[in-house]
Amino acid sequence: MKRALFIGRFQPFHNGHLHVAKSLSKIYDEMIIGIGSSQEKNTKDNPFSYNERKAMIKNTLINNKIKNFKIYQIPDLYDDYKWTDYILKKIPKFNVAYSGNEWTIRCFKKHKIRAQKIRLVKGLNSTKIREMMAENRNWRRLVPREAVAYIGKIKGVERIRKIFKYR
Repeated sequence: MKRALFIGRFQPFHNGHLHVAKSLSKIYDEMIIGIGSSQEKNTKDNPFSYNERKAMIKNTLINNKIKNFKIYQIPDLYDDYKWTDYILKKIPKFNVAYSGNEWTIRCFKKHKIRAQKIRLVKGLNSTKIREMMAENRNWRRLVPREAVAYIGKIKGVERIRKIFKYR
């Protein structure tokens, strides 16, 4: 079985993430989605909890007819080797890891694990989307409708505005 690991924080899950997930789901028998910084929530960099991100991703993928995935939590361990060892022990064996984060790619390569950096779309990243949410700018076009609906349901924009100190 060919299996890919797609790892990120997904704060929030946006159209770029969905594009990668669609591509990987066609190439691999199974896609493992690793939600990084899984223990973090209610901060500027990580406003959404692991369970909220999992729900956002699951709803989006299922509604986009993607079924060959499993979701795992990956906490920060603040040590490159411990972090990578955790993944190798807790997640099913995979053929290649995909991420948009240079540090993540370096960690895997140090362990001689095949890793590939995903091509980022200029102007499309979760940090910018969170800033747009905080500033009440039009972020919805950058996020799949299922994730937009879920963020509305959990009052995610209001939470981000509070975290960013916008009223």
